[in-house]
Amino acid sequence: MSRDLENYSREYERMPFEPIQAAYRRRRVMEAVRQYEPSRLLEVGCGLKPLFVDLPGVACCVVEPARVFAQGARQLAEGSPHVEIIESTIERAALGVHRFDLVVVSSVLHEVPDPQAMLKAVVKAATPDTVIHVNVPNSHSLHRLLAVAMGIIPEPSSTSELQRTMQQRTFYDRSRFHDELERGGLRVVSDGTLFVKPFTHAQMQSLIDAGFMTSQMLDGFERLVRWLPDLGSELWADCRTSGG
Repeated sequence: MSRDLENYSREYERMPFEPIQAAYRRRRVMEAVRQYEPSRLLEVGCGLKPLFVDLPGVACCVVEPARVFAQGARQLAEGSPHVEIIESTIERAALGVHRFDLVVVSSVLHEVPDPQAMLKAVVKAATPDTVIHVNVPNSHSLHRLLAVAMGIIPEPSSTSELQRTMQQRTFYDRSRFHDELERGGLRVVSDGTLFVKPFTHAQMQSLIDAGFMTSQMLDGFERLVRWLPDLGSELWADCRTSGG
């Protein structure tokens, strides 16, 4: 089943709390950038804010299939000859002989119809020295376990209304995430979770709008992964190809 990318783009832009969630996700991605210091970076799916806007000295290639996001990236890249925007899926992108030091697949793998096809396309763009950073929602996030405990959903991997709206087709706990990556030709070298989110996106946004949830509290939820390492709202993994 193909994705309705135009509808996805519209829903993404009006999703409650997602800009804040994306900011914490981006923090973790930028930690990987600082750690591995890439000279050439590939971003698979850029959303509203491509990584290159914060990486002025890095040659970046963005592969983005949603037209509105690709157009936005082109506008942001004006006057930046070291940035290339390709409006395509990674499976169909013409990357030529380019190889990358760091590939970022952020909040994408769980949405595509064929995760294995995406991962195999990523592997083709990598060398044995390339680091591939992947992140996805955690089906065992604290807020989903709370929903099970409250009797709202029968199990952590049950589909929510938000997941149906955002065309999210695959659900991952840590074990299934690692299995997906390994079957796709990747070897996990480090992993973890990020941002312990106790409530749904809509509930989090409501608490922020009411003035109850502060930025200090939000930062505290991010730091909680030190003590609750399995309960963050998203899983991340830094990988290399199986031959690397």
